Amino acid sequence: MLDKTFEPAETESRIYQQWENAGAFACGDEARLKAGAKPYCIVIPPPNVTGSLHMGHALNNTLQDVLARFERMRGKDVLWQPGMDHAGIATQMVVERQLMEQQQPGRREMGREAFVERIWAWKDESGGTIINQLKRLGASCDWSRERFTMDEGLSKAVLKVFVDLYRAGLIYKDNRLVNWDPKLETAISDLEVQQVETDGHLWHLRYPIDGDEKRHIVVATTRPETMLGDTGVAVHPDDERYQDLIGKFAVLPLVGRKLQIVADEHADPEQGSGAVKITPAHDFNDFEVGRRHGLEEINIFDRHAHINDNAPEAYRGLERYAARERVLTDLEALGLIEKIDDHRHVIPYGDRSNEVIEPYLTEQWYVDAATLAKPAIEAVERGETVFVPKSWEKTYFEWMRNIQPWCISRQLWWGHQIPAWYGPDGEIFVAHDEAEAKALAEAHYGKATELERDEDVLDTWFSSALWPFSTLGWPEETPELKRYYKTDVLLTAFDIIFFWVARMMMMGLHFKNEVPFHTVYIHALVRDETGAKMSKSKGNVIDPLGLADEYGADALRFTLAAMAAQGRDIKLATSRVEGYRNFGTKLWNAARFLEMNECLRQSDFDPAKCTQPINKWIVGEAEKTVEKVTEGIAAYRFNDAAAAIYHFLWHVFCDWYLELVKPLLQGEDQTIQAETRATAAWVLDQAIKLLHPFMPFITEELWARLGERGPARETMLIVADWPRLSGLADAESARELGWVIEFVSEVRSVRAEINVPAGAKIPVVLVGAGEETARLAAVYDETLKRLARIEEITLGSEAPKGSVQILLGEAVLALPLAGVIDISAETERLRREIDKANSEIEKYEAKLANTKFTSRAPEHVVAEQRQRKAEAQDAAERLKQALKRLETTL
Repeated sequence: MLDKTFEPAETESRIYQQWENAGAFACGDEARLKAGAKPYCIVIPPPNVTGSLHMGHALNNTLQDVLARFERMRGKDVLWQPGMDHAGIATQMVVERQLMEQQQPGRREMGREAFVERIWAWKDESGGTIINQLKRLGASCDWSRERFTMDEGLSKAVLKVFVDLYRAGLIYKDNRLVNWDPKLETAISDLEVQQVETDGHLWHLRYPIDGDEKRHIVVATTRPETMLGDTGVAVHPDDERYQDLIGKFAVLPLVGRKLQIVADEHADPEQGSGAVKITPAHDFNDFEVGRRHGLEEINIFDRHAHINDNAPEAYRGLERYAARERVLTDLEALGLIEKIDDHRHVIPYGDRSNEVIEPYLTEQWYVDAATLAKPAIEAVERGETVFVPKSWEKTYFEWMRNIQPWCISRQLWWGHQIPAWYGPDGEIFVAHDEAEAKALAEAHYGKATELERDEDVLDTWFSSALWPFSTLGWPEETPELKRYYKTDVLLTAFDIIFFWVARMMMMGLHFKNEVPFHTVYIHALVRDETGAKMSKSKGNVIDPLGLADEYGADALRFTLAAMAAQGRDIKLATSRVEGYRNFGTKLWNAARFLEMNECLRQSDFDPAKCTQPINKWIVGEAEKTVEKVTEGIAAYRFNDAAAAIYHFLWHVFCDWYLELVKPLLQGEDQTIQAETRATAAWVLDQAIKLLHPFMPFITEELWARLGERGPARETMLIVADWPRLSGLADAESARELGWVIEFVSEVRSVRAEINVPAGAKIPVVLVGAGEETARLAAVYDETLKRLARIEEITLGSEAPKGSVQILLGEAVLALPLAGVIDISAETERLRREIDKANSEIEKYEAKLANTKFTSRAPEHVVAEQRQRKAEAQDAAERLKQALKRLETTL
């Protein structure tokens, strides 16, 4: 017999081990291939080797696993390709911090080779915690194929891509602005920059006009220290105030450099004075203005954000904020600060170092992204790759059509070292290895020449961009590459559409001449229950593993899938996870009920041959549910699919079918009893299959335990066939059972609305019943009385006085309640409740009409008030309906 309860903590790890031991996750199963199984491939967004499972991972990997399990059961040859990213900055910081804590020499004292060896040792010992956490969640990846962005095969792919792109003129070196982290001393990507709103100041500075001592042009800045690198002033070409100054020069205070005054639409006449100081080497917008007008680019910072020798001697060596104070003091002494405003603005911080990021002019390696983007744009325009929801295609196009050169070099030691060597005169030799580079150099110089390798490594996103084909063996033409590329679907968050999705599109099309996936599913964010974004600073981060430990991985998975509506963020409440844990308990109890009533599977059972209306009805409902769940998952409407199986199991199967068949299971007619037992067991099997992608552990356990009695199971549930049902729906039985359910539901609703005591049995008079309705009432007399707590059902021509009346088809259900409740007192109670509800509604309406409240209160607080108003309106409407019913009895 099944245990009284399902214990996730005792079961989940055992079941996962059984799956792994059986090779259930492996692609390329021989039997499937012989049967002509079609390939189905998903590549996992590789988590950082330093990472730990957060709620975004839990959502993303739950949905991937739903698809993998679904398609596996549908007979496809599924490869869910796992792996990890080497996470350049994050991993290097972990090991550097470890060295510091252990009071060991730092990386520069150790030297590059020893430091990189130390990172590999850390990776082998401590890296990849997240892999075991994904297994804890139930992820059915083919772990035998796990890859790492710095393993030998992927490193070979990275090397080939860099060399090929360089030789095609698509990788080059250039002096451009980058996000520079002065603490880590490296360029970082936009994704690694956090924009933080900060209260600061806006200084309005007066720059003298060259040749006109009495005239100044006023510019405003939040970073006055950068004025030391100014090389121009911009005004809008239509700004009449400055027409006579365009083409003339201002003089840069403290420095004496002449600044050309240029006309450029970057300057906004409505902002401040309408004039803008241009610092091409320290502001991204100014850099573009400078390039348009040929302005000099003067970098005034060193790698540590201290003032360098390009500034006047008085400021050299100063840390940037000390330089700010000195500059302001000197400008004040010259009378060149017109005014200072309080100003709230955004400051960029490095997400790893928590250091203010500096736009910094430096020579780096770049990819010609604009050229590579063109085929990637066209592929989406042609529909070769589609986004779900489709609205994200607009975001993709906006980014791709305005793409900038991609900075791919990082000043780190952990990562793929750039395969470039420099001759004594700075000549660059890009090659697959040092021997090839030396051969190129000898051909260039005419003799053997000493070379020095570039110390930088590649941006982590460079290797990630190759993930869909490098993990399958490219650049070798492997059988896996031939079979599984292009992959089927990529599931990811919206924030890396540009950083990862777009770059995979570019690289896939360039090197494989084919898009890397036909569908990109963009899932939403997981927020807290109020709708606020989770963050450590807010203290509202929910640990998915903590929820899995408390409620089971199944409950967490089902919660995330059930709430994963396309385009809508998830407001995660612990109560929802608890509720879906209770759903699992409901399923377990239903299985125990069937077991106790000897509902065993029959190998020769044919659902199409059911004779009893109740059994015909439930197999038809099962068929409809199979269709809904299948369509939902296939269309990435995970919430619809989850809702369909939830509704079927909880409401249709447990609440109605099992209640309705109790008399049949305990009755004397053995033929009917046998059919009902077999039907119940068969339906539960179908439901367990449908639920498996969402709740794999409890369903696999039930599949195995229920299979211990009756015919032996041929396979584990994970590789069982997905239900394919047709022709089982029976209109007559559906109509018949629909009438029974409506009858009972309406009576129960009235009893609840008007406070009929739970133990009170009431009579029902069917008024105006036709022949068929009368027949149904007679056939299901005992069932109706039992489920609706009815004393007797009679037929009548008119409703007794004091009856609550319910329309049911052509008939009226009359419930004489005069002797059961005090109708006058109940009527008064309902009126008081309606007044109370209306008062609540007015309170919420007044609050929501107050623009001070709606504009100042946090978004989730306003949303909560709207929700409460809607709930009060619903309650008022139900109370009015109940009152209307009662008033007809007076």
